[in-house]
Amino acid sequence: MEDSPTEAGEPASRLRPGAPHKRWHEVHKALADPLRIRLLQWLAESPRSARELADCAGLPADRLYYHLGQLEQAGLIEVADYRRLDRGKAERIYAPAETEPPGDDADPEETAAFLGSMLQATAMDITAAYQARKAGRRREVDLRRGALRLTDQALAELRGYIEQLTSRFADPGADGTWTGVVLALVDLQDRPDAEPPPRSTP
Repeated sequence: MEDSPTEAGEPASRLRPGAPHKRWHEVHKALADPLRIRLLQWLAESPRSARELADCAGLPADRLYYHLGQLEQAGLIEVADYRRLDRGKAERIYAPAETEPPGDDADPEETAAFLGSMLQATAMDITAAYQARKAGRRREVDLRRGALRLTDQALAELRGYIEQLTSRFADPGADGTWTGVVLALVDLQDRPDAEPPPRSTP
């Protein structure tokens, strides 16, 4: 996918086309790459062109066109605007599309790939933060890991608290520093009411 030359001043109806409904397995597939997760993260901070995203990633812009195409095809991003360039040309400005997070209808392999890419993207962000700190810049990093014994009721209550916190601090227009937040709730053993796996027949 290339940012092919486009005449500036496109009709508004073409700037925000309605994203077609996509099955969630396509969303998981599109996000099964840490670079694409980071592209979404940068676009959540501010709409950007491929050139600006390339600066964020430290990569040539032509390395991003394929990934942007995958995100756009999955309905995760859209062309929000066009920026006028020299000689009457324009470049696409991308922004996140309005969508829900991936659901649970993808198969286990797709879900595992999606979650693995999230962890890789997080590791890349942590590495970049520590490199910046080593260079004398200020970056805050706080990592904690622990295990809790939670009943179903306690788990639901904890999830409610997390939703309240994320809603409280989710104002993109607020002042402050963009901070990555990764929360994981993972059962380390089966819950008491778990159904036994089906027996394999010889």
